[in-house]
Amino acid sequence: MTLEPVIEIIDLRKAYGGATAVDGVTLTVRRGEVFGVLGPNGAGKTTTVETAVGLRTPDSGSVRVLGLDPATDPDRVRQQVGVQLQQAVLPGRMKVKEAMAVFAAAYRDHADPDALLAAWGLTGQRSKPFSGLSGGQKQRLFIALALLGQPQIVVLDELTTGLDPAARRDTWAMVQALKAQGVTVVLVTHAMDEAETLCDRLVIIDRGRVRALGTPDEVRGEHRSLEDAYLALTTPTFGKAA
Repeated sequence: MTLEPVIEIIDLRKAYGGATAVDGVTLTVRRGEVFGVLGPNGAGKTTTVETAVGLRTPDSGSVRVLGLDPATDPDRVRQQVGVQLQQAVLPGRMKVKEAMAVFAAAYRDHADPDALLAAWGLTGQRSKPFSGLSGGQKQRLFIALALLGQPQIVVLDELTTGLDPAARRDTWAMVQALKAQGVTVVLVTHAMDEAETLCDRLVIIDRGRVRALGTPDEVRGEHRSLEDAYLALTTPTFGKAA
């Protein structure tokens, strides 16, 4: 890991109607790190991340990804950034090998689909339909799809939600493997143990603003645990856009 920034967000602001979702967020993600994004539902973390990768347009502020502006150069950003979103879903009848072929076609230079399936333990599921996969297998498939473009950055949103403990541990190992390969990982999570185990640095966002930024130890501060620090820094934000 180096101090070189791959994502730079300065005074990012975004509103939906009369509701402010992101209110002046500033942060930097460094090359080769696992960077956690934490916050309550509706805190603005998903909007922040989706704006950073070009899925949403900011109202104001500056966003640079690998030196590019996602709002004005979205195609080049998407060639360098892989995204696995929490609500991702595929047609139930689509086979694993078909999904890999369709997604590979979106990239000018892509990884070998069969090699990725082998790397993520899905070779035996190549001919299975999406609906026939277990929760852990679906997560591994979405990671493989996010890596098809050989990205420098991968965004993983609520990666282990709904997984059993064994699948969760396996998924953590996948994230650590990505980091070992030099991929920068942006991990959106609600799980404090996940953040402490995987993240080099993290940000806590609440009510559209940065409440804490640093290593897990720095954010924990004088609190007994990261969870205690998180609870002290955040409040319920029902009804706000995520």
